[in-house]
Amino acid sequence: MADNRIASRYAKSLIDLGKEQNSLVELNNDMVAISEALSNRDFKLFVKSPIINADKKMNVFKAIFGDSLSKTTSLFFDILTRKSREMFLPEIVESFLKQYKKINHITEIKLTTASKLSDSALAAINRALLESEITDQKVEIETVVDPKIIGGFVIEVEDKLYDASVAHKLDKVKKQFLNNNYIK
Repeated sequence: MADNRIASRYAKSLIDLGKEQNSLVELNNDMVAISEALSNRDFKLFVKSPIINADKKMNVFKAIFGDSLSKTTSLFFDILTRKSREMFLPEIVESFLKQYKKINHITEIKLTTASKLSDSALAAINRALLESEITDQKVEIETVVDPKIIGGFVIEVEDKLYDASVAHKLDKVKKQFLNNNYIK
C-alpha cells in the first residue's frame, strides 16, 4: 500500500512538472518506452534489485535509452536513484500512465473477440463506446482474439466486465438446466 502511495506521488510530481514545462506528451512517450523496457523480466528485476548500486543502474539506464529519453525523464531517473527509490520505477511508470490518461480523458478498453475484427467493425465499436456513458472523451482499444468465446465479444472497462460472448450465454443456459427444479 505504501508502495502505491510513493509511486502515485512521484508520478503526480512528474505530471505537474510536465504541465509546467509544457512537455507532458513527451514525458508520456518516455514513460511508454520505459514501460515497454520494464516488460522485460530481467530489466525489471535489475531495476528493483536492492543489491545493485545506484551508479550501475544509472549506467545501464543510460546505455539502454541513450538520448532517446527527454532530459526531464533522465533527470527524474537520476533523482530516483540518488534517493534509492528506483525500485519503485515500475509502479511509478504505471501510475504516471494512468494519471496521464485520466487528465486527457482517455478510457482504456480491452475487447476480446473470437476472430479478428475488420477495421470498419472496430470503428463502429469505437463510435458506440464513445456514445455510451461508460467511456470518457477518447477511447484506446486493445483487441484480443480468443476462439474459446465462440462468438460475440467481451469488453473490459476499468473494473467492469461486459460479457456478450456465446460461451457465456451457453454457460448461463447450462446452469439453468442444471438448476431446473421441475425435472425429476
